[in-house]
Amino acid sequence: MDYGKSGNPKAARDRQAAPGQPRKGAPLADATVAAKKAHLLARMKAAAKAKAKG
Repeated sequence: MDYGKSGNPKAARDRQAAPGQPRKGAPLADATVAAKKAHLLARMKAAAKAKAKG
């Protein structure tokens, strides 16, 4: 007997994200936010590269 097939089917579980935050992998809501994030990432990469050289 296959006990896994008996009983009611289990519902899919989905954790709801906080209302103000986009889901993982979702595009950023605003172009200015994306530009700020890209600028910050560029600064961080430059700082890491400078630290590695020096």
